[in-house]
Amino acid sequence: MMDFRKDIRDYLSVIFLCVLVSPVWSQVAVERSKDKVIISGTPYYVHIVKKGETSYSISKAYGVSVEEINKENPPAVYGINEGQALRIPVRKMSHNEPAKTVNTPSKRDEAKYIYHKLQPGETVYHLSKMYGVSENEILTSNPGVDISRLPVNAEIAVPRREFMTERQEFAVQDSDYIFHKVIKGESLSSIAEKYGLSVRDLRKENRNIRFPQVGDYLRIPVTKKPEEPVMIVQVPDSVKVVEDQPVIMLPRPSGFTPVRELKGSYDLALLLPFYLHENAVRHDFDSSKMVKGRRIIKVVPRADDWIYSSTVGFLEMYQGILLAADTLRSLGLDINLHVYDIKADTVELTRLIKNGTLAGMDLIIGPVYSHNLEIMTAFAGPLGIPVVSPVPLFNNSALANNPNLFIANASLEVAQNLLSKKVGEYFDNNIVFIYADSAGVDQDVRNFKEKIFSELSNRLPYEEIKFKEFMFYSRSAYDNDSINRLSHALSREINNTIIIASEEAPVISETLQEIHSLSKRFPVKVFGYPAMRMLENLDPKYFFELDIQMYSPFWIDYSRRDVRQFNADYRQKFNTEPSETSYSWLGYDIVYYFLSGLALHGSDFVMHPEIHNPDLLHTQFDFQRKSMNDGFENQKLYPVRYTKDYDVVLLPEVIPGQ
Repeated sequence: MMDFRKDIRDYLSVIFLCVLVSPVWSQVAVERSKDKVIISGTPYYVHIVKKGETSYSISKAYGVSVEEINKENPPAVYGINEGQALRIPVRKMSHNEPAKTVNTPSKRDEAKYIYHKLQPGETVYHLSKMYGVSENEILTSNPGVDISRLPVNAEIAVPRREFMTERQEFAVQDSDYIFHKVIKGESLSSIAEKYGLSVRDLRKENRNIRFPQVGDYLRIPVTKKPEEPVMIVQVPDSVKVVEDQPVIMLPRPSGFTPVRELKGSYDLALLLPFYLHENAVRHDFDSSKMVKGRRIIKVVPRADDWIYSSTVGFLEMYQGILLAADTLRSLGLDINLHVYDIKADTVELTRLIKNGTLAGMDLIIGPVYSHNLEIMTAFAGPLGIPVVSPVPLFNNSALANNPNLFIANASLEVAQNLLSKKVGEYFDNNIVFIYADSAGVDQDVRNFKEKIFSELSNRLPYEEIKFKEFMFYSRSAYDNDSINRLSHALSREINNTIIIASEEAPVISETLQEIHSLSKRFPVKVFGYPAMRMLENLDPKYFFELDIQMYSPFWIDYSRRDVRQFNADYRQKFNTEPSETSYSWLGYDIVYYFLSGLALHGSDFVMHPEIHNPDLLHTQFDFQRKSMNDGFENQKLYPVRYTKDYDVVLLPEVIPGQ
């Protein structure tokens, strides 16, 4: 029996070794086919792919590029397989062309080249996409080298290039302005006089520049000729168009709204996914033990304090809501709280709507899933019941034509607007835009890039903008080459402003670690989405040592009396304290804000939430909408900075127009 197992083990070892080394053997010389066909007047070779052949080795044999092969054979873009028939354009070349000798560049130049160690199956085409250089650049950097004949771990010189040298297409720069580059001896008054402007008007257009230095760019407004009037002929349309009503804003309070003596009775419906059924399952299956090669499945009772993982955040929100209800009751309100377990399915929500349970509510918080939120707003809108979405959504499209909907968390669009304006302050830096949308279809990424470029183009002429894109690649796929690739985009001569345009935890985490390693050689400043502050399982040193700036959805001042009281009440009632990122803070603020607003201002508050500004625990709601037909979205995000002194500080906010 032992000999049989040994034979099997030896057999598997041989198979593993064959699989491991087969890519080395697979790189074989390619023989040109003698079969030709003529398609639409164009002659082609018909090549049958043999084992070990690659697109690159075939292209070299026929004297064509890999791109030509892919163009004529679209499936080849995703790889070629043994036995596959390829049509290859006929090119003139010698049938007895001598094989190129295999050698490597004799002199290493680390400043000019990256020396990549070949991995199984890699081709010149693959390397060109990995490093963002052309195939021809790689070939000319390795004279006399045929990659199809090189073994695994052989080094190929890949030229370090000026990152993304081609100009990208963005919106045309504002034609209402031209740019003036300051030369030696010029002042604001001399420049203003040159263009027939007052110094005041020139300062107004260039608020960021107090004393112009040589090389600075100033925006000069262009006086346009009045356009000739155009006669507009209106054609009757059978389709009725509902125009958006202009937004009417009432005056905001200059300070915090006092919330003292309150009166009234309010019914509050809370529709959150508590996963009660999942929490009711108090046992688990343990299959980790093996006996005589067989897996043993054992039923294990769960601990008394076990909670289903997806429940935790919403349970914390509920706890915060309970504390807010207690506070408001102490101020005189009568609050009836109706709590429902509403998950992703629509069954329970539809039942509640049909039986009229929710018709008498004064405020509804939830549901959290977009499709359920759509059902909820369609029901509550005609009844005039305000609905609050308490968690971040993928986008704010639910606001359209739902005037009673309130999104409590600022969307990605709000963060992008603020970040793009902030990045615009570093217009003379080397801007590096990092994203993970390999397919190039993420509209959020494209919009953000356009906004940044728009801000930069307000400060500099188009041709002077230093803007570089970098697509994230995981080190698990490309080992340490991803760090070297990012170094291509950075400058040693000027400051580098890096924007991480992703909410994905792996992208943020790995990118920060790479930037941290490169920050010892390059001057960098890093910006990121609000999701960066919610990142877990990453050493905080990366935030502090990189001096990161971001816009945060919350800011908690633990020295405040009401914050200390909230922590004390939470500890007394739930035997624990909430973390800084706990939903309990948001739950408290939402209920305190909306019920006190309804109690103090009645129905006017639902139409004009700007009239109510109570002092909250971890945020200040700034609800705005695009038209009177749409719902409200919170615009409040806090500019925070992680300093190298290992402190998190709140940065001064810039008021638009000042």
